[in-house]
Amino acid sequence: MTGPYFVDTNVLVYVRDASEPRKQPIAQAWVEYLWKTRQGRISMQVLQEYYQVVTRRLRPGLPRERARSDIRDLLAWKPIAIDAAVIERAWTVEERLQLSWWDALIIGAAQQSGCQFLLTEDLQTGQGLAGVTAISPFETAIPR
Repeated sequence: MTGPYFVDTNVLVYVRDASEPRKQPIAQAWVEYLWKTRQGRISMQVLQEYYQVVTRRLRPGLPRERARSDIRDLLAWKPIAIDAAVIERAWTVEERLQLSWWDALIIGAAQQSGCQFLLTEDLQTGQGLAGVTAISPFETAIPR
């Protein structure tokens, strides 16, 4: 199962979420793998959501400077902008698969990024999503 892998916000959040002792090391291992193999892809939406969640929803929240540093690092993944092409793809996905707008937008960005896989826990592992396959990092082994 080779990438590239589009990474949903929740996976990045688990890297910083100490209240999830089972999920945190798994998310960390996946993100380390994606850094090492240069297979990680994200969108500006993911970065925006990440900042909001880690600074305002986590208890304790991540200090803003630490969250900003994480985002600066993730800019190396060349996040895709949410532009007209991504929105058009998302509308098609939303209608065809009857998904929430936010999930459709993630899938549209994954398609636009040329990703075969979407690393997320929000959708069923193995679910085909208009050319992108959802996989849970907590149910799927890291490729070797």
